[in-house]
Amino acid sequence: MKILLMFFGLVFATAIAVDAADSSFTQADRDRMIRLEEGLKATNQRLDDNLKAINQRFDAVNQRFDAVNQRFDAVNQRIDDFRGVMYIMISVTVSGMIFIVGFALWDRRTILAPLTRTTRELEVLTEKLTLVMKEKAEKDPDLKEALKHAGLL
Repeated sequence: MKILLMFFGLVFATAIAVDAADSSFTQADRDRMIRLEEGLKATNQRLDDNLKAINQRFDAVNQRFDAVNQRFDAVNQRIDDFRGVMYIMISVTVSGMIFIVGFALWDRRTILAPLTRTTRELEVLTEKLTLVMKEKAEKDPDLKEALKHAGLL
């Protein structure tokens, strides 16, 4: 067990000694770091340029969408105007139909009034003629027979 403990102690001590010896920062390391920083700056610059290009493309697409939205708004406005015209046309048509029906009813009443008056006069005249015929039929047997045959007596 002591041997094992000594072995691990020796390995641990060597690892510390190697790590301490490697921790020195040489001129080559500095140059490498400078090149790395310059590479990162160049990469960041390219990324920034690409992002600007992408933003410009998005702005162009947004402008196109705005143009399309304006067209849709114009079409919607035209549809609203057309709808207003349609309402006016329907209103005029319905008003015309109501006028025609009203005129027909008024005209019918004005035409029927003289006809009903004439019909009443004819009924009165027919009743008088029927009475005269009945009186005449009592004196004339041939007339009486003819009126019976016609169903007037």
